[in-house]
Amino acid sequence: MPAPDVAALLTELERSAPDVVDDARTAVEWLTGGEPLESVTQLDVCEFLWYALPLKVSGDEREHTAIAAALGRLLALGGLDRYAALCRSHTTAHILRTYAREGEEAGAAAYQAALDATGVLPPDVSELRWSSIMGPEELGAHLACSAALELAIVSGELEPAAPTWKDQREALTRRWLTERRGDLGGDCWLHRVHGERLNRWVLGRGAQRRELAQPFEVRLHAPVPLPPGDVLGPLRWLLTRADEPGGLALTRNHHLSRALSVEAAERFGWAAGAKVRGESDVPVLPTLRETAQRELGALCRSGRRLLLTAAGRRLLDDPALLWEAAAAALLAPAKGEHDFEVSAREAALMLLADGDAVGTTELRELVANVVSGEGWQPSSGHDLGRPLAALLRRLAAFGLSRPVGDGENVQLSGWGQAAALAALRAHALRPRQYVNVG
Repeated sequence: MPAPDVAALLTELERSAPDVVDDARTAVEWLTGGEPLESVTQLDVCEFLWYALPLKVSGDEREHTAIAAALGRLLALGGLDRYAALCRSHTTAHILRTYAREGEEAGAAAYQAALDATGVLPPDVSELRWSSIMGPEELGAHLACSAALELAIVSGELEPAAPTWKDQREALTRRWLTERRGDLGGDCWLHRVHGERLNRWVLGRGAQRRELAQPFEVRLHAPVPLPPGDVLGPLRWLLTRADEPGGLALTRNHHLSRALSVEAAERFGWAAGAKVRGESDVPVLPTLRETAQRELGALCRSGRRLLLTAAGRRLLDDPALLWEAAAAALLAPAKGEHDFEVSAREAALMLLADGDAVGTTELRELVANVVSGEGWQPSSGHDLGRPLAALLRRLAAFGLSRPVGDGENVQLSGWGQAAALAALRAHALRPRQYVNVG
């Protein structure tokens, strides 16, 4: 049965309670945005009462409370009793009071806690972490998942107090995102969101970057599977050695031992005939260790031992998960890095992704052209050398690249080309978040 017409409800309310009809009209216009009342969900009501009303609608605490009460009367007239109860609830009164008396930050914290407690806020799942800044497709997916959660709670399919609540909520969200739907032309919400994010990534700043990124929009649409063979051999070797009884012995200065450095140099051909006295003679090895420890969280230091963590155990036991994490680490911002460094490494991966041998000097010049078109000026204190060197070391450490000729050229292996695509895809599909400038 469709919800009653808003205009008819306002007319009825004006007859029975003319003193509140203006407040009700203000509230319902904010709530529906001109859409039919039947399209309103619990999430819509909560976000209006606990966010828009105290922050966007003019008035003080008393006036906001009156607007909430007036909306409750209108919704009750329309038979939307659950939503009307939210308007009159102690939770709403508490949040409005918190905003008014303790400020926006405290009010927003109370709003977020109350929203989480409703159970209708779609959780992050492995396939999708929600953005705080959503495009139209992602917003549609978020609202659809919220409505599905609300219906499941109301019907008793989901019990927020049940021990399995978290897993059930994630499973329902995942199913709603990945099921193909007739109203989407046979597509699913997850594909829609990914397509939107990819398109936004391609249309980033700068004409040169857009031209470089454009061919990747189609190439990155599907996940990049784990290639066959001994992929990520150096990384798996290091994690396996750290998993041995007692872990890996470290020197007094917490460096990897000479014995391990010699083993790595011989096993992966990293020393080029030089005498190995320690890890400093195998420059790729510290990069491998730092990436595994800091970016992947797979290793931790305990005294003078390097040990495999629980996260490292999961990665070692699941080759596909290790592949995904290692590929994403190629573009994950390192500590202290800013957008410039990430943009430089992203451009370099796009230039290397087809497996062509590129000289390091040429690569730097090509990347400089791309990032300059984005508004970054290397001549203004933005140094390209450090992020590009870090990327090349990481590619070598993962066994994804090989030196060509005199070593001044770099070329990605077949595995490296796949890893470059996987890294670019993970970066393009990352959630869009507000920048904290505080």
